Amino acid sequence: MPSTASGRGISLAAMSELLTIHDVPVLLCAPEGGTIGGERDALDLIGDAGYQGAQWVVLPVERFDEAFFRLSTRVAGDIIQKFVQYAMGLVVLGDISRHTENSSALRDFVRECNRGRQTWFLADIEELRERLKS
Repeated sequence: MPSTASGRGISLAAMSELLTIHDVPVLLCAPEGGTIGGERDALDLIGDAGYQGAQWVVLPVERFDEAFFRLSTRVAGDIIQKFVQYAMGLVVLGDISRHTENSSALRDFVRECNRGRQTWFLADIEELRERLKS
C-alpha cells in the first residue's frame, strides 16, 4: 500500500518510492540513477510506475540527458509523447533555469506544459503538492 509522506527524509539511495499525495499515487524517482535520454527509458519508467500503481512519475532534473532540454533534438517530445500515450503524468522536478534562460522556445514549452494536466515542470515537491490538491 502506498505511504503518505511529507517528502522529507526520503532516502536518496532508493531508486524510487511510491508516495500518495492528496490521494494521488506518485512514483518519486531518486536523483541518482540512469539517465533518461529517450523513448526506451521512458517506457521502462512508465512500466515500473504502472506496475506500482502510480498515476504520476516525478523525475529530478538531474536524471535527464542534456538533449532533453534542447527542443530541436526532439528528445523531450518523444519522451513526453510516451507518457501521454500511456496516460501517465510526468513531473520534471527541479531548477531548469539554466536551460530556459537560453531558450525562449523551451520557456514557451514549459509554460504550455504547466497549463495542462499531463506534464509539469516544477521547482520542488511542495509545488507538486499544491498542483495535486485540485
